[in-house]
Amino acid sequence: GGLPAGTAVSADVRLLEPVPQGHKVALRRIAAGAAVIRYNVTIGYALEDIVAGSWVHEGMLELPSARGLDNLPIATDSPHRLDPLQGYTFDGYRNPDGTVGTRNLLGITTTVQCVSGVVDYAVGRIRDELLPRYPHVDGVVALEHTYGCGVAIDAPDADIPIRTLRNISLNPNFGGELLVVSLGCEKLQPERLLPAESIPLRKVGQPIAGSNADRSVDLVCLQDHKHTGFMSMIDSIVEAARSHLERLNERERVSCPAADLVVGVQCGGSDAFSGITANPAVGFATDLLVRAGGTVLFSEVTEVRDGIDQLTNRAANPSVAEAMIREMAWYDAYLARGQVDRSANTTPGNKQGGLSNIVEKAMGSIIKSGSTP
Repeated sequence: GGLPAGTAVSADVRLLEPVPQGHKVALRRIAAGAAVIRYNVTIGYALEDIVAGSWVHEGMLELPSARGLDNLPIATDSPHRLDPLQGYTFDGYRNPDGTVGTRNLLGITTTVQCVSGVVDYAVGRIRDELLPRYPHVDGVVALEHTYGCGVAIDAPDADIPIRTLRNISLNPNFGGELLVVSLGCEKLQPERLLPAESIPLRKVGQPIAGSNADRSVDLVCLQDHKHTGFMSMIDSIVEAARSHLERLNERERVSCPAADLVVGVQCGGSDAFSGITANPAVGFATDLLVRAGGTVLFSEVTEVRDGIDQLTNRAANPSVAEAMIREMAWYDAYLARGQVDRSANTTPGNKQGGLSNIVEKAMGSIIKSGSTP
């Protein structure tokens, strides 16, 4: 889709060339070096004179320098605080630790990519053979990844993927009923992925004592001597899943306040319309949920760097602003170590959809956070 040359875009401007759907058009002459404005921010500087009616795209713009992380507005904005929404509930699964799930799932986490094929086969059997017997269980999810084998496990920042895998494994939708599959020889050993203070591990069939015994998770190690081949490994995983499914099947939905909800919003394949259509709608829903006491997480660090001043401005207090600045500084250092810059985001699909660069994308991304402090 798009508009052909000669199409009128205003009373006195006609397109000088075909313009793809969603892409920008200069409504007036823009001199070389002048700012190109969208969302009332400078998304770039013209590399050459741009005539009114011209298609404005990435190749015509110089990316602005990133906003410095000093002298930012810190919790200076006072957004209109909307009245709280009272009395809204949902039916969820309340966990012993106080978290609430929205689904009832068996989670199978993995310590290393080498076990993914075995786990995938086992999940198929669990779905086909076991799940029909447990109608209150919504499904089984394998948490597979490409990490854990011969990695530099003690390298700086190696804790980030490990922490991420751990936190996903502790998702409230799993209700603590987690099954862990390891190979045995990997760097990311199960005890490192899930240390005792998170959820204790036990080998299948072995009891565990202590206050956290009711939250312990079963561990299936594929290199255990008892396994005599592929099907032996599969049988072990399927059998370990059975007791977890029995306990999950006994869970019941109960009425919970909307304040117990924690909702994450996804990137979603941004284009030039995202910032004026879908993302503001998400932001509106975000405000509703926050008014009801809930929590919303919005992505993502690589997109909000160019809108950091708008976020620190809205911070509920200075410590929140300082935390955001600290993460942006980490991202800047990460890019510097890789000898790349933030222009690596956006994607080819973003650009095809009309986004010229990361500054323009950032403006559409942060609106997902709504308008509340």
